[in-house]
Amino acid sequence: MARTRPEPVVGRHTISTGVAELVRDTVVGGWLLTINGAQSSHIHPDPAVLEFEYMRQMAALIASRHVDTDPIRVLHLGAAACALPRYIADGYPGSRQVAVEIDAELARLAREWFDLPRAPRLRIRVGDAREVLTALTEHTRDVIVRDAFIAARTPRHLTTREFTVQVRRVLAPGGLYLANCGDNRDLTRARAEVATAAEVFDHVAIVADAAMLKGRRTGNLVLAASDHPIEDTPELIRTLLSDPQPAQMIAGRRAREFGSGTALDDSTTRHSVSD
Repeated sequence: MARTRPEPVVGRHTISTGVAELVRDTVVGGWLLTINGAQSSHIHPDPAVLEFEYMRQMAALIASRHVDTDPIRVLHLGAAACALPRYIADGYPGSRQVAVEIDAELARLAREWFDLPRAPRLRIRVGDAREVLTALTEHTRDVIVRDAFIAARTPRHLTTREFTVQVRRVLAPGGLYLANCGDNRDLTRARAEVATAAEVFDHVAIVADAAMLKGRRTGNLVLAASDHPIEDTPELIRTLLSDPQPAQMIAGRRAREFGSGTALDDSTTRHSVSD
């Protein structure tokens, strides 16, 4: 007899890195997970539905490189409830994914509560994202996604040039790096991250809504980097503009000009193993 999956438990739960709270989304359906007060994941009954706009932007960038018949190898640095891995497993059959999550209890709850693909389609590995990345074999991933936060900020040791060099080492030729960059209106951290990526990769691009790019609000920006061109094709632009939260893409020289901040390296950042 098949094992019945436990119903997700609404409320506050003590996890390894603090407190997770799960609430039922009565508007669009599914579940919203917050970690230490910050929205972290939304799981919809349909894995093809992504509620967070930055995840839809990442999905559009992946689709610009890979058709749905492509099995892709994806590494997720930061997992939470695995909304994007679940989406990729549904949309790209045969794909193999590893999601790295530093919080062991959170990883256990996500597996227990939600219909996540089983290994080898999706492996959840508990550990520090940078330590796991550094230990991986070169050229073994088609896509690497960084979506790790402490509250509203990415841990600094996941933003440096040395970290980004490891990302490029692990990516296969032509592979795509996608990073969720949260920032304030001044965009200081986002500009520094773009500058850092531009030192390591031949091509960089940025995707965000107009208000975020103009420094009018706090929010998220998606950084894309690759050793192959990241093309703002008409299909990709249509997808971004037709989203419920329309987004723009900046690529090439304009993206490098956006990254006019000071690139980050390990010598100027305080190392933290928190994910």
